[in-house]
Amino acid sequence: MTGQPDPARRGAVAIGVVLIVLGLLALVGRAVSVDVFSIGWPLFGLAMFATAVGIGGRAGIALAIPGGIVTMVGLVLSVQAATGLWATWAYAWALVAPGGVGLAMAVYGLLTRQPEFVRLGLPVLGVGLGLFLAFGLFFEAVINLNGLQGAGWESILAVGLIAIGLIVIVGGAVNRRPNP
Repeated sequence: MTGQPDPARRGAVAIGVVLIVLGLLALVGRAVSVDVFSIGWPLFGLAMFATAVGIGGRAGIALAIPGGIVTMVGLVLSVQAATGLWATWAYAWALVAPGGVGLAMAVYGLLTRQPEFVRLGLPVLGVGLGLFLAFGLFFEAVINLNGLQGAGWESILAVGLIAIGLIVIVGGAVNRRPNP
C-alpha cells in the first residue's frame, strides 16, 4: 500500500461528485426557472475531461474521450437550441465524433505531456472538421437544408480551411522526431 488511492477509485469519486453538483444545479435552476441543462451538458463534459486529466494514465484517456464527446454534443445542442437550426444534425455529428474524440485526445495529450495522444488526436480532429465542412457546405450551400443559402458560406469555408491548416501544421510539428 502506497497510501494513494488507485486511479479508478479516484475517478469514481470525482465522477460521483460531478454528478451530485450537476443534480444540485439542476434543482436550483428548476427552482429559479433557469434551463441549467442547456449549459449543463458542455459543463458536464468539461468536468469529465478535467477529471480525466486529474486521473491521468490509461484511465484518464478512457474518460477524456467520452468527456470530449459529451462536451461537443452539449455545444452543438446549445447552438441548435439558440438558433432553432435542428436540421444541422445532418452534418454536425462530425463535430461530435470524430471531432470531439480527436480534440479530447489532442488536448489531453497536451495537458498531460503525452505527445503520442496529440499525434493520434490531431488527424482525427482534422477529419471531423473536414467532414463537418464538406457535409455542411453540401447540405446548406447546395441543398439549402436550413434556408441559409447565401449566408456567407465562403467565409465559413475559409475559416474551416484555416483551422484544418493549423491542425496540419501543429500535427507536423508534433510528429517531428529529432534526427539521430
